[in-house]
Amino acid sequence: MADLLKKNDLHGYQEYSVNFIIEHPVAAVLLDCGLGKTVTSLTAINDLMFDYFDIHRVLVICPLRVGNVWANEIQHWEHLHLLRYSVAVGSESERLSALKTQADIYIINRENVQWLIEKSGVSFDFDMVVVDELSSFKNYQSKRFKALMKARPKVKRMVGLTGTPSSNGLMDLFAEFKLLDMGARLGRFIGQYRNAYFSPDKRNGQIIYNYKPLPNAEQQIYDKISDITISMKSTDHLKMPEMISTKYEVELSDSEKKKYEELKKDLILQLPDGEITAANAASLTGKLSQMANGAVYSDDESILEIHQRKLDALEDIIESANGKPVLVAYWFRHDLERIRKRFDVRAIKTAKDIADWNNGRIPVALIHPASAGHGLNLQAGGNHLVWFGLTWSLELYQQTNARLWRQGQTAETVVIQHIVAKATVDEHIMKALAQKNTTQLALMDAVRAELEEI
Repeated sequence: MADLLKKNDLHGYQEYSVNFIIEHPVAAVLLDCGLGKTVTSLTAINDLMFDYFDIHRVLVICPLRVGNVWANEIQHWEHLHLLRYSVAVGSESERLSALKTQADIYIINRENVQWLIEKSGVSFDFDMVVVDELSSFKNYQSKRFKALMKARPKVKRMVGLTGTPSSNGLMDLFAEFKLLDMGARLGRFIGQYRNAYFSPDKRNGQIIYNYKPLPNAEQQIYDKISDITISMKSTDHLKMPEMISTKYEVELSDSEKKKYEELKKDLILQLPDGEITAANAASLTGKLSQMANGAVYSDDESILEIHQRKLDALEDIIESANGKPVLVAYWFRHDLERIRKRFDVRAIKTAKDIADWNNGRIPVALIHPASAGHGLNLQAGGNHLVWFGLTWSLELYQQTNARLWRQGQTAETVVIQHIVAKATVDEHIMKALAQKNTTQLALMDAVRAELEEI
């Protein structure tokens, strides 16, 4: 155990967070990427279990890939060596076997929360629940949220961890904090919450598509939740490398622009009565994003190529890296296929891929934000991330950037490059990300802007 990290290796802000969890049976721990949410929570669990004798059985709910991160942290810290853990993933029989194993901590992925509570037959006798990435419970209508709310009254201690609690606006906070305090602070019902802090914004007759915060609502909400919430940003507590964010703009030729505009017009004309709703705005901007990246799926699922401008730009970027590793974020399946066809690349999917990247064995790696947003430590492998295709999701965008821009990055700078097709929806997405405005309203405004150009 000589090479294990010791409890006195914890940073001061981590010790503060540990004490906060111990002193607050309900705690929202909003620690930014790289601040060590996992070891902080495990230390609090360890102390509550073996020093205070306050808990005996803990459930950790986390993204599927992050389950191993919790297990690894227990193994890396000397003061956590007494904690017995069981990872309940895999087939139903494997999950049941793991849940019946004698352990202190049971780790399950969020997709199986409903199964655990409603179908597994296993007694829900956890006296502490930790939700890693509380933001994945922001939908109060989701099955996982409803299932966990059924079991919530049985739980003595509840901890929510995330770095991005309201990535799509203040409305997200309702479900997250109801899960923590059963509605004590922001109300038990969404209507209550809306009426108290929001007013209708975009609407069509009686149908309201969007709500906007009332004046001072943000501060009022924060005041309501402040007694159970701790929030820290990585730039406040860590010596972070400088992050350089740049745009690599590409311009379509006249014929490519014409093809983009024709396809855009066809899509717009398919709207019923020209009405822009949240649902069709999302569909439209998805198609426009595909076209900005250079290709789109036709009705028969074949790929219709529009241009290769972004592929050319990526070639320039890779060449200018002079052999240094480059991590490329893609969004659509045809992005992946077209990049693979042109370059010698490898997608980051398995533990071996992660290890090989961190050991410098992959010159150009591909990553999808939805599968790499949380828990992947890739900072040892490089300091250059290229966004080939952009995402509206601020949470996935920030979390993907944080795979490289985080504690442990040895380079003095991390370069985030965005390949942006001029005069396309890319420009709207970049603006929304810069303003941290990735709500449905931003999607709809983007489509309206495209409509005005026709």
